[in-house]
Amino acid sequence: MEEIALHVLDIVENSIIARASVIAVRLSCDEENDLLTLEIVDNGKGMDERTLKSALDPFYTEKQGKRIGLGLPLLAQAARAGGGKVEIDSKPDVGTSIKATFRLSHPDRQPIGNLKETADVLRASHPEIRFIVESTCADLAE
Repeated sequence: MEEIALHVLDIVENSIIARASVIAVRLSCDEENDLLTLEIVDNGKGMDERTLKSALDPFYTEKQGKRIGLGLPLLAQAARAGGGKVEIDSKPDVGTSIKATFRLSHPDRQPIGNLKETADVLRASHPEIRFIVESTCADLAE
């Protein structure tokens, strides 16, 4: 994936599969600390401890008919390449929170992409889900 907005689509697909009814996507830019933060929080089924420990393993997936799960591992790789990291917090029957950080000035940070268009596609294709999309990075959106 070449843009952060595409990672958002992929991770949100996991939230939809996990039966989330509310999904929040927040992108914030902190120029003073040279930090771009992406947070995706849902109220889906959450992950148990075993699943949570395997979430960043590309050879682990719970999707029927698939042998690999690349969404979270690719996001984690992009974050590391951009000088950051990924943190995941999840509780069964509560939901999942994913936080990816990137250095704003890092030469290998992926462009943000069009987060507004991504949100429009999600809302149009899943009107039953409440999407909350916020960004303080409008001046950086490509």
